[in-house]
Amino acid sequence: MSQIEVKKIVRALSASDGAGVKLKRSIGTPEADYIDPFLMLDEFGSENKDDYVAGFPSHPHRGIETVTYMLNGEFEHQDSTGAKGIMSSGDVQWMKTGRGIIHSEMPAMKEGKLLGFQLWINMPAKMKKNKPEYLYIKGKELGEHKDSEKIVKVIAGKYKKAEGPEKNHNVEPIYFHIVLNEGKEFSCDVPAGHNSFIYLLKGELKIGEKKHDKTVDSNLILLERGTSLKVKSNKKSELLFIAGKPIGEPIARGGPFVMNTKAEILEAIQDYNNGTFAKY
Repeated sequence: MSQIEVKKIVRALSASDGAGVKLKRSIGTPEADYIDPFLMLDEFGSENKDDYVAGFPSHPHRGIETVTYMLNGEFEHQDSTGAKGIMSSGDVQWMKTGRGIIHSEMPAMKEGKLLGFQLWINMPAKMKKNKPEYLYIKGKELGEHKDSEKIVKVIAGKYKKAEGPEKNHNVEPIYFHIVLNEGKEFSCDVPAGHNSFIYLLKGELKIGEKKHDKTVDSNLILLERGTSLKVKSNKKSELLFIAGKPIGEPIARGGPFVMNTKAEILEAIQDYNNGTFAKY
């Protein structure tokens, strides 16, 4: 087994999206543009309602999957497939946009703390024109491992006996939310060809065996390929560990659309403008 070591530590950048929702973006930035198959990672959160109350009004997507994981707060989702629901703390929305979906995500809360993550996963060319799918996963449906040293919530993949609800996925994703007590270790096996990263929400970590720069809150930690991950907490830490099999295809981006060519981006824009975008 080969030990996974730190490749690069990237500080998340302050940004805004939707109707001005404040967030921190770590993938989809100049320093970490595309970690195949991952296109974007945002941490959205605030205790100030003015930072999130305008939400994410109706907008389109094509060619990607969005995975929204809510740690605190409530948002209401509606989309062109007819799916509708309120995400609460601990819930996951996994949306496979395929050929096209139009959706909105609006706060179902007037005040309080909002905290969550949105991850964009690329889709291979053969799946970009599929009919969209919307998966709503209640927090109690996540796999969970708990012992005296850590809590591991499993959205995708498997950790010990805990298994995530998203299975048989083309990029074989691993998505763990880990709370690690001070001075304790977390370790797991990773498929050899996967790209992986850690997003440190809070705390400080020692990763692998080699010396690396200090990790601090809202850091993206890009990892070398390997098969064995070992993480130790210098103080109590909360982190995401995410990994997936690269797709290895060219990408073309146009705002909420990610395809393989610029011509396909122009086609998506044309479909949206002429009203055929979300016709199934």
